[in-house]
Amino acid sequence: MSIILIISIAVVFDFSEKLDDFIENDAPAKAIAFDYYLNFIPYYTNLFSALFVFISCIFFTSKLASNSEIIAMLAGGVSFRRIMRPYLISAIFIGLLNFVLGGFIIPKSNKIRLDFEDQYIKKIYRDYSSNIQLKVSKNDIVYIDRYQMSSNQGSNFSLDHFEGKKLVSRITAGYITYDTLDQWTVRNYMIREFEGLNEKLTNGTGKTMTMTINMTPSDFYIVQGESQLMNTIELKRYLNKQKKRGIANIKEFELQYYRHFANPFAAIILTIIALCLSSKKVRGGMGLNLGIGLMLSFSYIMFDSVSSTLTINGGFPSVISIWVPNFIFMIIALIIYQKSPK
Repeated sequence: MSIILIISIAVVFDFSEKLDDFIENDAPAKAIAFDYYLNFIPYYTNLFSALFVFISCIFFTSKLASNSEIIAMLAGGVSFRRIMRPYLISAIFIGLLNFVLGGFIIPKSNKIRLDFEDQYIKKIYRDYSSNIQLKVSKNDIVYIDRYQMSSNQGSNFSLDHFEGKKLVSRITAGYITYDTLDQWTVRNYMIREFEGLNEKLTNGTGKTMTMTINMTPSDFYIVQGESQLMNTIELKRYLNKQKKRGIANIKEFELQYYRHFANPFAAIILTIIALCLSSKKVRGGMGLNLGIGLMLSFSYIMFDSVSSTLTINGGFPSVISIWVPNFIFMIIALIIYQKSPK
């Protein structure tokens, strides 16, 4: 019920905000309904599923408490831990569902949604990449000053080959062009080979040469939001590959990878807080519990946003920043549990 209500409101606001873009770009009604909103709904439902569970638990348990059901259970000899059992079983099930959806299913639907946004709402900026430096093999390092996406061509290219810590050869070229299957063509090149104090120079000015280099433009061209298109296994492979190549601009991918594991635990932690918080019968009904619950929900979102910002802009470790909100709210859950009626 809470998911249907909140997502319905979100869809109405999103549609009213983007209506001008739909009309201006002649977006077909079928594409809006099936390509965009059919993939919009599961993405945001899964993203905020822990908060939906939190609010639902507070609403449901507060209703039980206001009707003296919790008091009757405890007076009848049912322990508070026994009352928690169905909540935790449900939370674990929802957490596992969140992990499967967020880690493997929703990335496929995100591609359709983001392609629609790229075509009808806001073009993804795909133009050039600059100051590219990456390790393409154990002994080879590539540098490209600027790479133009539209023409698949880069300028001021160099390839340094090392043996241990010793530089043995360097290829420089004014221009480099990507062909296919790791095949690159360099133009106006120069090859320098070092043997002790001697140097062999091969001048290729005005000539072209085809080379096999273990890289593609996608290795150094990172689009904002691209991490949402990869499942958990693909993200792990991508991170390992980019770290070996020395690419530093992968914080967004690290955050997305660790979020696949942290978000399912959030449903369990917030369920414990919701149950312990709303199991006491208070004057005025569930209004106070809902108010405190909403405050904690916004606090969780704030902690998550702040920690993610610190990672991207401040160099904070990704794994720590993603788990900080869960650790903080786990401590809150333990404190509230100790004070809950037994």
